Amino acid sequence: MTNWRTRPEELTGSIAPVITPFTADGAVDHESLANLVNWQLKQGSDGISIGGSTGEPSAQTIDERADAIRTVVKAVDGRAPVVPGTGSAKLDETVELTGAAYEAGVDAALIITPYYAKPTQEALYVWYSTVAEEYPDLPIIAYNVPTRTAVEIAPETVARLHRDVPNFVGIKETTKDFEHFSRVIKAAGRDLLVWSGIELLCLPLLALGGTGFVSATANIAPGATKRMYEAFHAGRMDEALDIHYGLHPLVDLIFVETNPAPVKWVLAQRGLIRSEHVRPPLITPTDAGKGKIRALLAEGTDFLSPVEDDDTIAGGN
Repeated sequence: MTNWRTRPEELTGSIAPVITPFTADGAVDHESLANLVNWQLKQGSDGISIGGSTGEPSAQTIDERADAIRTVVKAVDGRAPVVPGTGSAKLDETVELTGAAYEAGVDAALIITPYYAKPTQEALYVWYSTVAEEYPDLPIIAYNVPTRTAVEIAPETVARLHRDVPNFVGIKETTKDFEHFSRVIKAAGRDLLVWSGIELLCLPLLALGGTGFVSATANIAPGATKRMYEAFHAGRMDEALDIHYGLHPLVDLIFVETNPAPVKWVLAQRGLIRSEHVRPPLITPTDAGKGKIRALLAEGTDFLSPVEDDDTIAGGN
């Protein structure tokens, strides 16, 4: 069994940032979550992440998030790396949740930049250094998503962390500024692990030496997302481009309304989870939104991953 904690350079490919399923009355649905994880691995995802933006972390307590991480680790059972989001707007919560994930046996921690407060670059350096030093044998990955956090971690700060902090190994970049990707790698060095969280920049990032994807598209098209990575590295560029462009309707589907509401609705319709419930302040897709989702599903149907009878969960649609 691979020990990804000691070999983070092998955390490559398509790591699926799965949703957090809830029951119809809003509780975390651990059975649906385990079912979803098993389907993801069956479809070829290279790893599982829980608790990123697609997982609605800000609508959950630290205990709920920790329990969901434990469910994922148990369901994966060593078959692939588990790289959960363990960040919060508060340092004590981030340290606590990262510790719970560490004890659960995760392979790395994905830590979002602290949102709302708009810390300086020096403050971000101190933030990540502090968490990394608490768990020195756990690989730490920064999560840069300025549209949600109102702060961006600069290439120079990433480079400084990578140079100074032994277990700071990489970054998930969720910014549409593709030049930023290049500047991060140039500043930090090509041994920095960089994943794309922007769906339509997943394939282009590989040309810059990117590590792989943590793309919400993998929630509904894990097989195609993985095949795109494989095709690129096998030199089958026409195939990789066919998948990239073929996934466009499914990418658009994800953002018909606020992610992950459209994804949850699709997963529930396909019987992979029991309920499409999202927690406030999000709402399930409107009727108009569902119409757009259905149209985009039809357009991208060739790239959806199949759901067989034994993939569905009792009580699902």
